Amino acid sequence: MTLSSGLLDATFLPELGMLGSSLRHRGEELLALPGGLDGYRAGSVTGLPLLAPWANRLGARRYEVEGVVVDLDDLTLHTDGHGLPIHGTMSAQPGWEVVAAGPRSLATRFDFGAHPELLASFPFPHELRIDVAVEATTLTVATTLVPTGDRAVPVAFGYHPYLRVPAAGRADVLLRLPARRHLDLVDRGLPTGSSQAEDAEDEPLGTSAFDDLYELDDDRRLAVTAGGRRLAVVVGDGYRYAQVFAPPATAFVCLEPMTAPVNALVNGGYPLVRPGASFTARFALHVEDDG
Repeated sequence: MTLSSGLLDATFLPELGMLGSSLRHRGEELLALPGGLDGYRAGSVTGLPLLAPWANRLGARRYEVEGVVVDLDDLTLHTDGHGLPIHGTMSAQPGWEVVAAGPRSLATRFDFGAHPELLASFPFPHELRIDVAVEATTLTVATTLVPTGDRAVPVAFGYHPYLRVPAAGRADVLLRLPARRHLDLVDRGLPTGSSQAEDAEDEPLGTSAFDDLYELDDDRRLAVTAGGRRLAVVVGDGYRYAQVFAPPATAFVCLEPMTAPVNALVNGGYPLVRPGASFTARFALHVEDDG
């Protein structure tokens, strides 16, 4: 389903995990699709995917939330190179219902609690709602979690937008990061508990590589500039963290809004939504001409 403002076109696939598969500004594609849709169906991430019920990785196959112990040992989950569960269980999930659709907006819902195979790794019944809209050169994405059972639900979802680097290459790409706290990670990509403050920067990407976790402050605007265009991820309510992922020699940069830090279900530090309440997190992809 494609939404269009005339300047910006955004395509989402409700039948395939509500994946954002294309974002075009004046006809030029801004999202990268490494691995393509077949890779996404096989468990890789690409385009603009929701990562739920946890973003990034878990450091163990056991976690506990308010006395509910979850054992993942006998479950088949997507894993990283170290065998750690990564990016949750919602990749390519069918079952998203289109609630409302118009030329510039789309509202969808997914009843997580109706899927026993998903509850096995996250036994906290809830409904997910994704509302997306385009206006001028901005795509907004609002994600709401609503408990549907008698348990509180931990919130640890996020998004993993693959922003495409144009043919000119990484040498001409500027990466803008706001003032933030850099949370140290060990080799397996898990937080150590230590951190340090870093000033805002807007520097060439070049040969630099990133797989870094940040806690954001008041300024929550991350951006890449290339080919006369700046694409900003403006992190709004509900998102306190962001991961920046840009392996060397790749044609993409990922600026990932996250509701909780890496490994939050194991270490803690996540928001908790009680029955009768809800939690909404918003971010926007904003495109502007540079110069």
